Amino acid sequence: MRAIFHADKKWGIGKANGLMFSLPKDMKFFRETTTGKVVVMGYNTLRSFPGGKPLKGRTNIVLCPEDVEEDVITVHSLEELFEEVKKYPEDDVFVIGGASVYRLLLPYCSEVLVTKVDADGGADVFVPNLDEEKTFELAFESEPEEDNGHTIRFCTYKNLAVRPI
Repeated sequence: MRAIFHADKKWGIGKANGLMFSLPKDMKFFRETTTGKVVVMGYNTLRSFPGGKPLKGRTNIVLCPEDVEEDVITVHSLEELFEEVKKYPEDDVFVIGGASVYRLLLPYCSEVLVTKVDADGGADVFVPNLDEEKTFELAFESEPEEDNGHTIRFCTYKNLAVRPI
């Protein structure tokens, strides 16, 4: 299992249940990376999508206490989630939010794909700063590039202590 998100300088990932920045290059990377794959999210993340509908071209798994009547697979616990994701190749499963789901599942992710944005997005939700986490190591960092007026870098972190599912 892997995770994917963009984060500002303070490791903020969202504001008012939405994205902080409009980043076409980052969105293209997200789309190309996750299309045809499995995405795991919480209920608020599902609701943040256009029309509150699941992402097209992907298997959408929502971790939440109640059944979601959308075209998604609803799981109610970590145990149910782990049973469900075992049906897919490990590298085809991406955790996509929100913050509480990232905090819960990052220890089980072998890799985290982070688009770092060199700006303060005024976030109200945050993820752990992987540069300060002892179990994560920066394995790749792209050259900086401009994306809609912001400087971004595509980064890959490896989890040195992945918890088994």
